[in-house]
Amino acid sequence: MQSGALLAVARGDRPADLALRNGRIVNVFSGDIEDADVALSGGRIAGVGPGYAAAEEVDLQGAFIAPGLIDAHVHIESSLCLPAQFAAAVVPRGVTTVAADPHEIANVAGVDGVRFMAECSRNLPLQVVLMAPSAVPATHMETSGAVLDAADLSLLLQEGTVHGLAELMNFPGTVQGDPEVLAKIAAFSGRPRDGHAPALTGQPLNAYAAAGAGSDHECATVAEAAEKLSRGLYVLIREATNAHNLQALLPLVNERNNRRLCFCTDDRIPSDLLTQGSIDHIVRESIAYGIEPVTAFRMATLNTAEWFRLHDRGAIAPGRRADLMIFEDLQAPAAAQVYAGGRLWAENGRLLNGDSLAIPSVPPAVSSSVKVAWDRFELRIPAAGARIRVIGSLENQVLTEERILDARIESGHAVADPARDILKIAVVDRHTASGSIGLGFIQGFGLRRGAIAGTVAHDHHNLVIIGADDESMTTAAHAVAEMGGGLAISEGRETLAALPLAVAGLMSDRPLADVRSRYDSLLDAAHEFGSTMRDPLMAMSFMGLEVIPKLKLTDRGLVDVEAFSYVDLFVEA
Repeated sequence: MQSGALLAVARGDRPADLALRNGRIVNVFSGDIEDADVALSGGRIAGVGPGYAAAEEVDLQGAFIAPGLIDAHVHIESSLCLPAQFAAAVVPRGVTTVAADPHEIANVAGVDGVRFMAECSRNLPLQVVLMAPSAVPATHMETSGAVLDAADLSLLLQEGTVHGLAELMNFPGTVQGDPEVLAKIAAFSGRPRDGHAPALTGQPLNAYAAAGAGSDHECATVAEAAEKLSRGLYVLIREATNAHNLQALLPLVNERNNRRLCFCTDDRIPSDLLTQGSIDHIVRESIAYGIEPVTAFRMATLNTAEWFRLHDRGAIAPGRRADLMIFEDLQAPAAAQVYAGGRLWAENGRLLNGDSLAIPSVPPAVSSSVKVAWDRFELRIPAAGARIRVIGSLENQVLTEERILDARIESGHAVADPARDILKIAVVDRHTASGSIGLGFIQGFGLRRGAIAGTVAHDHHNLVIIGADDESMTTAAHAVAEMGGGLAISEGRETLAALPLAVAGLMSDRPLADVRSRYDSLLDAAHEFGSTMRDPLMAMSFMGLEVIPKLKLTDRGLVDVEAFSYVDLFVEA
């Protein structure tokens, strides 16, 4: 219910707090550019049009005004920073709301992790709409740091911590009617329930939609996205650091279907956030491709607000939140000023009063912890055949291939073969010190020497290591553990670069610029070692995610995602 004061301003009976004069409104309802004033009161838009008196006035001199941008799906943890630092990066670019899935920290610290993210997100200029992690653990084929069942998620909903159900990553379980998955879906009846169903089609897709999934952000082709649209799902077009789907999917957009399309970033590293941007980058790229500007803004604002039932934002209209992005160039929009809740929070790409964004202390429940049974840490792979299954990593994709290749055998063991870009990969349980370790081989990273390791490994976030030799892999693994979690790159017995992640082994409490600097040093070292990938660290983090086809590795073994079962590393002749 709106206040009487807001209505009095809307009627013109009392002055507004602020009037933005002579602006050109991007009207996502009508599709027009509307010349009008905007009157703000109490953090809301009271009126649009002429004749409003105000205590304060700003002459926009013909600048454009768009609704604050909304990210339809993001994991804040992938910025490697806490919500306050993430907000400091995206708010100056016009992003005022994000639908955030905290399943990264939830897989480490359970409900305590979700509540911590909620606490960290209070009193920010960025509205963080938390969704309940539906896949903790993602499947039964991994060791996770926590388990969240339907009762846990229901409690988070009842206490107001979460808004809806986050991506249903266990799409095989959803399609097959797994009782626990269906219980989670039922607990969020009447709430937005996000999907995650890469390459799902035909009757399985029908079952997925029938179960209650309402969106998908994993589409890689126009045909896949068109089918999902036709079955009633919102399609969230993603442009992440390691999953570039925007250019492939923009040909889908037309006047008939654009109201069911949204934009999301999913996972973006610090350098991409600071250099390219967030949803603003996607809007610019879409307009440059040829999407009509108001349509692009609609996909970045109103559509997302409607999918998430956030009807108090997403447009410039009476009663809506005064979340506004002001810019000069409609063909290449870049925020000059950003208002959040009626307050000017950013100007010319910089956050105002950023020092006021408090970072809470990190409680023991989400402090970093790396528990590895080092006495059972073994990277050698006894040869049990001449041919092996190799994970085929693909540049700019989280999908992988299954490749059957000849193994390199030395002294009775299968070893890495950097000359053929076949590296060893290990995933080690870091939550329970069980000694569980999965071993395999991977192609596509291009390392000629050394190893990379980290505790950022979607979604279980165990310790993952990729390298050209066992000694380098062991050094990198120990370096990460000694930091209490983080990322490292090593060669032989020397660690060349490292980034501590003190919060659950996923996030730093340092400013984003500092994190970016150390992360860039890691990338420089990886590229010096021969990696041909733009970001091998982000790519590595998805190689243990056993809900995205085709072949992945967890601490429990090699997983054929399409068959949803373990497979042997060695292939019979």
